[in-house]
Amino acid sequence: MAVELQLLIWSAILALVQMLIAVMAAQMQVGLPTLASNRDQMPALTGLAMRATRAHLNMLESLVIFAIFVLAAYATNRLNATTALGANLFFWARLAYAIVYIAGIPWIRTLIWGVSIAGALLVLSQLF
Repeated sequence: MAVELQLLIWSAILALVQMLIAVMAAQMQVGLPTLASNRDQMPALTGLAMRATRAHLNMLESLVIFAIFVLAAYATNRLNATTALGANLFFWARLAYAIVYIAGIPWIRTLIWGVSIAGALLVLSQLF
């Protein structure tokens, strides 16, 4: 299997892990009955639960774009060293981003996000 597809799968696994972390953090903050309800009256999440949720949502936004680029490169037989580098940058930066965001470290998070986007753009660059 192409490294880009492997990293796409690992990125999806990372998104799943982030979802589980966000749910567990939210459960610790508001309790299972509130999470299992319709959430019409759910209090705003704060701290770790809020950061974990935001990190997960940001991953989902980025993952959709990355997946489209990787699948298009795969379908058009344009995978190469540049797309492999881009996929590696995307995945490892997204992993670092999740850790840094959940830990609550500002500024570095934004730089790491930029690296992940640069990785996705490297994959995109091979489609033209």
